[in-house]
Amino acid sequence: MAMAQAQTVAIPGQLLGPSNKYSAGLGTHIHESNLYSSLLGTISITQPEKIPGPAKRMHRIAALNTPNTPPTTSPLPTISVSPASSSTAEQQDKREVLPEVGNIVLCRVTRITPREATVSILVVGDAVLSAQWQGVVRVQDVRATEKDRVKIYESFRPGDIVRAQVISLGDQANYYLSTANNELGVIMATSEAGNTMFPVSWKEYRDPETGLSESRKVAKPF
Repeated sequence: MAMAQAQTVAIPGQLLGPSNKYSAGLGTHIHESNLYSSLLGTISITQPEKIPGPAKRMHRIAALNTPNTPPTTSPLPTISVSPASSSTAEQQDKREVLPEVGNIVLCRVTRITPREATVSILVVGDAVLSAQWQGVVRVQDVRATEKDRVKIYESFRPGDIVRAQVISLGDQANYYLSTANNELGVIMATSEAGNTMFPVSWKEYRDPETGLSESRKVAKPF
């Protein structure tokens, strides 16, 4: 029987392993021979089913007696990512954590205006939040240089997953966040055509299906 083993929490765009070592399961995608997480959730690895002993021996004997039999390829373990909110048990594992100044957070962009991007904070450090907190990335906090040339709509789009840092507790409604660091910014983006894109520079993502590029404030991978 196949066995699954829970590992840890994955974030969108996180490298999970090479495609010659794992098969792509739910919640993952392949890019340039590597497997990446497509969502926020728990990693699990399912081992392939083993052939019972007698049947395996019979198969081996038959193979030995058959000339020019090509070597068999062992099936690969399947790596999957389950949504963080997909089960009651996972909901119970979520910890009550409040974002604090200096924390690195993962958030989803919900709305943009010319002056700021409004986000929903999903993860603080390695803790998945049981309640989502709202934050904003103001135009002056998008990047460290050429702040007067920043345009929010060229940096974020609704639905983007962003890695940011808490710089202020803000007001009663929002935390103030910053992406003014090479490691901070958009880590996962969906194109206007609905396809998961990949980064091609520090300010651009590309749709692998259409070949079209879209502007973003791209986070440097860890």
